[in-house]
Amino acid sequence: MRWVLRGLMVVVGVVTLGIYLAAAYVVVVLAQSLWAERPSLSTFALYTAVVTLTFAFLSYRVGTAQILRELRVWPLPDSRAQPLYRRLAAYGDRMDIDRPDVLVAEMGQPNALALGGVLGRGHVVVDRRLFRLLTLEELSAICAHELAHIERKDTFVQTLGYSLLQTLSGLVFLVLAPVLFVGAGLARGVAWIRGRPGAWTRTLPGRLHRAVAGAVSLAFFAVTLALLAHSRRREFAADDRAAAVTGNPLALARALRKIERASERPWSLLSPLYVEGEDEGPLRRMLSTHPDTDERVERLQQRAEREQVAGRPRIRR
Repeated sequence: MRWVLRGLMVVVGVVTLGIYLAAAYVVVVLAQSLWAERPSLSTFALYTAVVTLTFAFLSYRVGTAQILRELRVWPLPDSRAQPLYRRLAAYGDRMDIDRPDVLVAEMGQPNALALGGVLGRGHVVVDRRLFRLLTLEELSAICAHELAHIERKDTFVQTLGYSLLQTLSGLVFLVLAPVLFVGAGLARGVAWIRGRPGAWTRTLPGRLHRAVAGAVSLAFFAVTLALLAHSRRREFAADDRAAAVTGNPLALARALRKIERASERPWSLLSPLYVEGEDEGPLRRMLSTHPDTDERVERLQQRAEREQVAGRPRIRR
């Protein structure tokens, strides 16, 4: 019986090795075919850019529609918020963008987010609690922050960055797939043949496979961290732009602080779009799309102090 089991394990090992080698062969043949028909470097770069932009735009439009559908938003009529709409129209003129639609939603926590603005009018989605929580100046400042995102096309730029990362991931996989398949096949096949299938990661091919996969994962993790860092910088830029067009940095600072105090929620798929960030240690800050609120409020307060020293008059409505 023992010899039968060992024989079956050898068969499984040989079959496993064969499957992985066949997969590697298919990838090599495909790569050779593509290499034989390879375009010039400039043409390849153009194709890559077109594919990335196309997928980014489709993902952006579909994602925007999906978020609006999931939030079950409803429009805020002009007649019910004339002072707010007058301010947004003035801010839009200064930013040279169309006045966005203001949509109201039940987000679970008081917050705001910007959607759209590429090939169409943007949307500022506001949780209905903000109308009770914030003053008109504070709510206007939060909306101005979201207008800054629409002006800079920040949501689309972020989507474009992740689309480029996915495209590069596909290219890297195509290049490294034969090595990964051969390494994994040898490691798993030999481990089965030796009768120790669970020890494949401790074989030399297994260690090489893990090293290559780990290096690739580390590289893409570093790129992801760079994208997240850019996202945090765009939040600071949106704060600065909102402070400039409203002429009242402290109104935005007060709004951020009020939202922070009223918001205690777990992370969700909509978290990257929210106006406030959370401070839960260095690692969380590194992986966050938003800076922590304390830092944002401090920057706005320092800006207000500088403007007061410079004697800059506040813009009033």
